[in-house]
Amino acid sequence: MSTKLSDYATRFTNVALERRDGILLVRLHTDEDSLVWGEAPHRELPELFRAIGDDPENRVLILTGTGQEFMTRIDRESWGPEREGADIRDAMMRRGKALLDALMALPTPVIGVVNGPARYHAELPLLSDIVLAAETTVFQDTAHFHTGGVPGDGVNILWSMWLGVNRGRHFLLSGREISASEALDLGLVAEVLPLEKLMERAWEIAYELIRRPRLTLRYTRAALTLEIRRHLDIALDAGLALQFLARAYPPGKMYPWVDHD
Repeated sequence: MSTKLSDYATRFTNVALERRDGILLVRLHTDEDSLVWGEAPHRELPELFRAIGDDPENRVLILTGTGQEFMTRIDRESWGPEREGADIRDAMMRRGKALLDALMALPTPVIGVVNGPARYHAELPLLSDIVLAAETTVFQDTAHFHTGGVPGDGVNILWSMWLGVNRGRHFLLSGREISASEALDLGLVAEVLPLEKLMERAWEIAYELIRRPRLTLRYTRAALTLEIRRHLDIALDAGLALQFLARAYPPGKMYPWVDHD
């Protein structure tokens, strides 16, 4: 069943949408500033990507952030006082899978525009077919091992794909930063530009893409994402399970049915 932009244009708290000539701009934000990751975007982005995919008028997607940063902050309290409860962890695990599944299922080419430091969920723009980055961009994974967690959310798969097995593991374990220029050398991004020229270049590329027939765009997107989707299908669930298993019990309470007193 197809949808129209009017059906979902104002549905999402942390997303601003604009469409020109079949090119849909998706701009992530929190109160018109850089996105703060939390319960709302975690819940809403899978719904957003599914709605975009069901809208036949979308031919190319531009995904970007707002302000001087792509994403560097997280609001852990947004999941509520029971955020470590079993029901919340279950919902977070299901949504984590749904997020990447819905993103990779998009039938349109995606241009990722990284408008500054991406320390949380850098995989979202990096999963785009064409990635542009501002000169101020820094990639880092601060959401997992760096803060005491297990690298799940697909990053255990994706960074080894992008950097190579050994370098990918080092990146996730060390918490190291990758600058925009290094990201270009490593092949993580296609172009690095001054921030003020970033969106102009994204629209230029998007207009070049939509010169191709609709089915060429859709089937090329499918062909170019086959290998990534195959790897995620194999290991995303296991990575998420390990991530949340490590958080199942507080220290000293690994076996809660045992009396530790």
